[in-house]
Parts: sequence; structure tokens; C-alpha cells
Amino acid sequence: MVFVICVAFTTFDPPGFKNLKVLPRFISEHDLDSIMHFYSASLNVGCDFCHAHDKQKDTWDMASDAKGEKLIARKMMLMTNGINGMYFPPEKGNTDPHAMQTVTCFTCHKGEAIPVDMPPLKIDSTNRK
Repeated sequence: MVFVICVAFTTFDPPGFKNLKVLPRFISEHDLDSIMHFYSASLNVGCDFCHAHDKQKDTWDMASDAKGEKLIARKMMLMTNGINGMYFPPEKGNTDPHAMQTVTCFTCHKGEAIPVDMPPLKIDSTNRK
């Protein structure tokens, strides 16, 4: 009597982006691009503000943590997620993130890479008290 056992081994590397620490690892390319475009518009910057770009080779290393701005962006993402989770939680009926009031990058940055820390103060010398 002869027994033959066949076993096949395959590796499965699910699709995903490298080095995502705040965003979901298996986020769709469309959703990731939408988020990155929102960040770009909110700060009025290009991809190279946070991501490593080799100008000589014209290649990008989006996973690289070489730029401090990317590390700061992660902290800002955690901060806004925390604020929104505490003050605008979905269980209070806030289920549509586009319709509810939330804190976003634009809330503070208003199209500036470095947000202005003071509003422009207009002093009217004729109306001093």
C-alpha cells in the first residue's frame, strides 16, 4: 500500500501600503489618495513636504520616515482623531463625517504649511476704550 501526500505552500502577501501607522494598512488606493489630497490642500503643500523624493532619480519613497514633517503629520492625525472622537463621537448621531462638525487639518492650517498662531489684530485708534 502506497500513500501519497501532496502539500503546496504559497505565500500570500495581501495588498497594502508600507509603514502606515495611523491610517489603516489596507486602505484603498482611492481613499489614501483622497486623504493625501485633502492634506495637501489644507496645508497648500505638495507631496514632497512630507514624503522623500530623490530628485536625481525622480523616485519617491512614500514609506520613508526621513522627513520630520511626516512624523509631525502623524501626531496631528492622532490629535484630530482624538478631538473628534471625544467631542464629535458617532454614537451621538454624528455618522456622516462630511456633514458633522469636526476638526480637520484645515481648521488650523487654513492653507498654510505652518499655521498662524495669532489672528491679525486691527486696532482702531478712534475707538479705544
